[in-house]
Amino acid sequence: MIMNKKKSRMKSINKNTAVKCSKTIIINAKPEKVWNVLTNIDKWNTWLTTVSKSKLNGELKPGTTFDWKTGGTKIHSKLHTVEAFSKLGWTGKVYGINAIHNWTFKQTNGSTEITVFESMDGFLARLFKKAFNKTLESDMSKSLDLLKKACE
Repeated sequence: MIMNKKKSRMKSINKNTAVKCSKTIIINAKPEKVWNVLTNIDKWNTWLTTVSKSKLNGELKPGTTFDWKTGGTKIHSKLHTVEAFSKLGWTGKVYGINAIHNWTFKQTNGSTEITVFESMDGFLARLFKKAFNKTLESDMSKSLDLLKKACE
């Protein structure tokens, strides 16, 4: 697995959009372990029960795309930030909704603090902002809980 060792500036989520969320969790594992689980995109379905398929289309580096299926929806995403054990981010588009998804890692006393941020913009996101925000918050909490379970 190739990793970008140089520092990069993470693409910011859209703070002005109607749909956005962030969550943080402490995982009792080192950042390297958490990183290896999260960045093994081809194996997401082994721990991330909301994903039925996922495929990284090349090396783990900015600009590489990946395809995944969640809740019956196929999503095409593109990595924008890959900073080993520190930052991972991608963009995705489905049904005219543009999403920005970012993960940050911080080592704390042998554990890893993970913060995930996501924003969604587009006509449907604005139209159904209340439902989308509720779903995003629920899905984000579930993903973090599943990542914690996979790493501990």
